[in-house]
Amino acid sequence: MSNGLTRFLGDTPGRTILKLLVASFVVGVVMAAFNWYPIDVWYWVRDFVARLWENGFAALGRFGTYLALGAAVVIPVFIVMRLISFRR
Repeated sequence: MSNGLTRFLGDTPGRTILKLLVASFVVGVVMAAFNWYPIDVWYWVRDFVARLWENGFAALGRFGTYLALGAAVVIPVFIVMRLISFRR
């Protein structure tokens, strides 16, 4: 049992707990220094995904606008050129 647990944790359980406690303390000090809270991190991630979602659809909208503007010129020119070459 201990061998499997040690292999899973990457070290002995006692040393792993000690490493986790030290890492938690250091991260806690840094977060307190910047006045960050775990819920703030969650809000940042949520807002980032929301902005990415909105901007992604805005980019698709701009793509559609550019496509329509170009098609308003290209398609009539194409039809006129086809009609001219059809008469020959």
